[in-house]
Amino acid sequence: MRRGRAGALPAAIGALCRALPPGSRPAPETFRLAKFDRPQASLQIWWLLYSLLKQIHNRGRLEPDTIGTQIKFVKAVLWYYGYGRPEFYQLPSDGSQGSRELLLAFSWLLNRINLLEQLLTVNRVKVGDEAFVCMCEDTLSNSWVGRTETVPEPSVNGEADVRYLQWLNGRLRFQWRSLHIDHQEQCKLLHKIHSYTSGSRMDQTIGHFSVIETDLVRQPESYKQLLQLLESETSRLEAFLEWKQLEPVYWHWMVKLGANKLPDEREFCATVRTITEAVELKLADLKYHCAPQKNGAHGPYRLVFSTQHSAKKTSRPRPVLDEPISQALHATEVISDLRRKEAALERELMQLQEEYRQKLDEIAEGLVGVICIPPMKR
Repeated sequence: MRRGRAGALPAAIGALCRALPPGSRPAPETFRLAKFDRPQASLQIWWLLYSLLKQIHNRGRLEPDTIGTQIKFVKAVLWYYGYGRPEFYQLPSDGSQGSRELLLAFSWLLNRINLLEQLLTVNRVKVGDEAFVCMCEDTLSNSWVGRTETVPEPSVNGEADVRYLQWLNGRLRFQWRSLHIDHQEQCKLLHKIHSYTSGSRMDQTIGHFSVIETDLVRQPESYKQLLQLLESETSRLEAFLEWKQLEPVYWHWMVKLGANKLPDEREFCATVRTITEAVELKLADLKYHCAPQKNGAHGPYRLVFSTQHSAKKTSRPRPVLDEPISQALHATEVISDLRRKEAALERELMQLQEEYRQKLDEIAEGLVGVICIPPMKR
């Protein structure tokens, strides 16, 4: 039975809310309040944007940030994605107003970065141990081509303190080392579990238990929690399918909402068409330049322990997706690809360091009575 136009919009917004992670779902009424730019909806949508973007960029860890810090984070991420609406960045840092602008920004993220799809991927229940692999052929050596206009010039008027930049660089290096150590420890533990449970599964393609499966063997009562997670994921997937059917209703409503902000609806429609054409051209260009080459693996792969004997017998480990076993990867292949990319990034870093060293030398020549000591080479 088809819904009437009056009931289609609430159904679309309801499906959208149910497709979001449980801890981030706003009430459907929030969207109606935001449509009329009600201030009581502003904080709710700020929290919605903050929690969703944190799940994508911070693995779901929500720090006890103040509202000002949350707003700063959301604005930074949207700027990173290319959201260029000035009215959004002019919103106050106390979250007291701007619910309509926030609704527009949220809708832009839905379309621009496939927000729902990313959230479903991030929050997917992982029964097996996985690792994300990207062996797509990219143009690392040309990644800075055409970006010289956007690179900030070295400042000599005190706007940027070199010592502060050095502190940031040291902090970044420390966090990177800590992450690397944690990842090494995780790999050791996974290796123990995979090797100790080798031969325990009936399916010899994998042959061993994952961390979750091992935990279920040790604590059978924990299956209830896993079942709840699977049921929650299933309900989100069902809501997502319903949303995809009703999505045009939502965008029709958003077009009307955006048109109400202008004196001329035809001007708004013309602007939308212009932006759409520009985006399609950029996407076509990106797809051409970023299309994976032959044997370019990309996506989550299940980690499978195999000895040299079993590797010869069973070929290569199976990826998470339903792909032929010949498309799976050995760890040595991934390591070789990462080393190649590391070497390319090192060359690019050295090139950029030399360029900025020359720029600093030119600036130093114009300073009178100042002795500049160049930084030590790595």
